[in-house]
Amino acid sequence: MALLQELGKRPEGATAAELAVATRLARPTAFRLLLSLAHSGMVVKIESRFSLGLELARLGRIADPYRELQPRVQVFIDRLSKELNEATAFSIVTGPSGLDLIAEAAGSHLLSTAMGYIGRDMPLHASAMGKILLAELADDQIVALLPEQLEKLTPFTITDRRLLLHELADVRARGYATLDNELEDGLYAVAVPVRDHAGHLTGILSVSGLGQRMKAVNVHAYIEKLRTASNQLTADILGS
Repeated sequence: MALLQELGKRPEGATAAELAVATRLARPTAFRLLLSLAHSGMVVKIESRFSLGLELARLGRIADPYRELQPRVQVFIDRLSKELNEATAFSIVTGPSGLDLIAEAAGSHLLSTAMGYIGRDMPLHASAMGKILLAELADDQIVALLPEQLEKLTPFTITDRRLLLHELADVRARGYATLDNELEDGLYAVAVPVRDHAGHLTGILSVSGLGQRMKAVNVHAYIEKLRTASNQLTADILGS
């Protein structure tokens, strides 16, 4: 395991001698273990250098990175939905433009927002979570990522990239994002970032519901509760 972890830090590969030093293994032991790993496909040997192999990549694709995390987050989200009386959701940030929705819970109203977004790609420009993610990027990165003309999903979707950049500047300044009829007619949402102890964006929390009902409540009431929940999530679950 130490050899595999060390190889994970060295995409260019390494010799048995280099790996032996890094893992504090005897060189003959390291070489013998590396040959066994190569025989099973876990690593590949090209001349004198070893790299991670295809079999390890195959197993990695099968593994569920959220198997342990998701049930704990789901309990948290269920509780938050009851507190806010609206649908809530949590996404893990998987990259500069990547989100993976791993937990969602419906509100208690008969007229509530539809669930079932887990496993679906959300348009970054037309979702509250997407706006939080985009706001972490510099404007030139957003320009490189998004086309000048964005997909129109409702009459209220922001389709001009320049207008979206102005909104994202506001998201950065205020620390939360809103969505008002931009993804689906009648849908309103608020999202806040979830950060680790170093301040890095690790996830996003959101609450959503019918716009007419949610906008009748002071939006800052949702924001403050989401921010409190974000801190609790980091302290109790993500940070553990």
